[in-house]
Amino acid sequence: MESRTAIVSGAAGNLGKAVVQHFLNNHCKVTGIVHHKSENRNPSQNYQELELDLTNANATEKCVEQLIEQYKRIDIAVLTAGGFTLGDIKSTSTEDIYKQIRLNFETAYNIARPVLTQMKKQNTGKFFFIGSVSGRDTALGKGVTAYSLSKSLLFQLANIINSETKGTAIWAEVIVPYIIDTPQNRAAMPNADFSTWETPEQLAALIGEGAFDNNPHNH
Repeated sequence: MESRTAIVSGAAGNLGKAVVQHFLNNHCKVTGIVHHKSENRNPSQNYQELELDLTNANATEKCVEQLIEQYKRIDIAVLTAGGFTLGDIKSTSTEDIYKQIRLNFETAYNIARPVLTQMKKQNTGKFFFIGSVSGRDTALGKGVTAYSLSKSLLFQLANIINSETKGTAIWAEVIVPYIIDTPQNRAAMPNADFSTWETPEQLAALIGEGAFDNNPHNH
């Protein structure tokens, strides 16, 4: 089978790196989108790294167009770029909310939009968004107001994509990690029980399972 083409945003992050490696191990051609190019990027010949501000819709669209020209198709988009902030309603301004929406929603939407257009042309493709427990159920968003609201939009976006692509082999899924086992999270919660956390590699394998499933949810 022809190797699949994958885009991974946030490719320099803990989860992004694990997803890139997982797809390379499964013989995909991978494009990693990063905010700043790193010195120690993946040396695989099937990997290319592009520096891009995903909040810039025009630049993102142009980048996707170039990838389509290069590969003729996009099979998988894993959109891991994002950020986190604390704050209850009293301490959260609308500007704080907009910042989180830019980080967690716009960075995904700006890439999903042109990618979806291409997937519709080829009639197949899979999106993976990274949600959160408080985004799936905002009743759990106490203390993380802006983060919770911004992540909730990813669930709504996946619903709209799945509605637009009903009856095709295109679908979108939101992965909901509990807590990802990263050095940053361990430093922030040193007394937590790390054994209940999910590693970036476990999540990457879960995404890979969905990405390579030829009989996805019939929607």
